[in-house]
Amino acid sequence: MPRESAEARSARARRLLAALKRAYPDAHCELDHRGAFHLLIATILSAQCTDKRVNRVTPALFARFPSAQDFATARLGEIEALIKSTGFFRNKARNIQSCSRQLVERHQGEVPRTMAELTALDGVGRKTANVVLGNAFGINAGVVVDTHVARLSRRLGLTRRVTPEQIEQDLMKLIPRAQWALWSHWLIWHGRRRCAARKPDCAGCELARDCPRLGVKPVRCNSRS
Repeated sequence: MPRESAEARSARARRLLAALKRAYPDAHCELDHRGAFHLLIATILSAQCTDKRVNRVTPALFARFPSAQDFATARLGEIEALIKSTGFFRNKARNIQSCSRQLVERHQGEVPRTMAELTALDGVGRKTANVVLGNAFGINAGVVVDTHVARLSRRLGLTRRVTPEQIEQDLMKLIPRAQWALWSHWLIWHGRRRCAARKPDCAGCELARDCPRLGVKPVRCNSRS
């Protein structure tokens, strides 16, 4: 694909936004949660794990440990046992307990509402902070860049960069700030429902008009003479 001018890419991003809004008017965070603290813990658990798996784990987890104080004083082994199926459970359990202790010590057990305070907590990077700020507090501090957002942003030709931090910076220049959180939901939903990594449904895609399909291998028909 030839390089677009900044104006052309911006105009195409606006069309993509409109198409995604029409396609997924009900898009939302698919991690089940009640409040900012539960969303924070669920997002930590979602690393290298599906939202569906996390949603199977969190009901029992939050019934046993409803608050930051409960996690802070829990036996680490008990947390590990409850989250084992999410993968990397030992590291996640340590981060959850350490993060909870920091919340109790620094913020009276409440989840802070700034990027700087959130990313100062153990186990919390920009992606997790953006999820919490955007979905629990309605604060658009940045763009959530998970595997779907990174993959589709490159496939759609909105960035050529690789790291989540670099991709986020490119998207923040193209997407209106008021729609940063929604953009992530729309791309995640599109990635899960239409634009799979290996076999995207290009024929039925709502974005086909403005998608350069970067990285998509053309389908070849096998014929016999």
